[in-house]
Amino acid sequence: MEINQVVFSHDKRKEHLKGIQAALPGGKITTIIGPNGCGKSTLLGVMSGLHHPQSGKAVIDGKAVHRYSAMELARKLAVVHQQNSAPADITVERLVGYGRIPHRSWFGGNGEEDREAIQWALACTNLTGKRDTSVEKLSGGERQRVWLAMALAQKTPMLFLDEPTTFLDMYYQLEILELVRRLNREYNLTIAMVLHDINQAIRYSDYIIAMKDGEIVAHGLPHEVITSERVREIYGVHVIVGEEENTGIYIVPVGIQDSIRR
Repeated sequence: MEINQVVFSHDKRKEHLKGIQAALPGGKITTIIGPNGCGKSTLLGVMSGLHHPQSGKAVIDGKAVHRYSAMELARKLAVVHQQNSAPADITVERLVGYGRIPHRSWFGGNGEEDREAIQWALACTNLTGKRDTSVEKLSGGERQRVWLAMALAQKTPMLFLDEPTTFLDMYYQLEILELVRRLNREYNLTIAMVLHDINQAIRYSDYIIAMKDGEIVAHGLPHEVITSERVREIYGVHVIVGEEENTGIYIVPVGIQDSIRR
């Protein structure tokens, strides 16, 4: 995907995205980071067709995202939103099955290809044993895996995740991120996600896009983007950047600098 000079405003009084120019490397994990309100989720919304930019465009396979029909786009990319809801009594397998809608005729039920995709998605997310369980009875981490499984059932080459670890404790955060990395490595999925935790972004990303005030201020490999100077510029926070042989680089916040707060 390419993002070409995208300008977008929610209310026409402020530009929430200001001439964004970027590209997602194929078969890699790209993470968008930045302070609250900087435009991370808005950019993901433009990329996924949720928002139509005032100018510029996001492009998949040579065609602007907003030029695809909803069904066509749903066969190109799948999205797991930050907040999701489903009927309380729906089972895991039925909810995951909704991911096959883009591949069905209007009056068609699940065919063999659909059933195989659903079982694959359940197996990938370790939910096969929960297939007949109602979603309301699952833990927070399991629910997040169900939404991820539904996206996987779409069988798209691209997967977008908007803050997939929000509201999860440390264990389930790492469980989701390990799963995301495994899906990328084993199935060559092109993945874009929004994360708040910089250390998680470093560890689980091949490529990082850093944003501030609706603009991209840096992009590249994690060790190129995450420096003490850049974190201070973006977040107004002093950090120490360390490196270990087994974990790679990481940051430790040590204080804030009010004079450069966003």
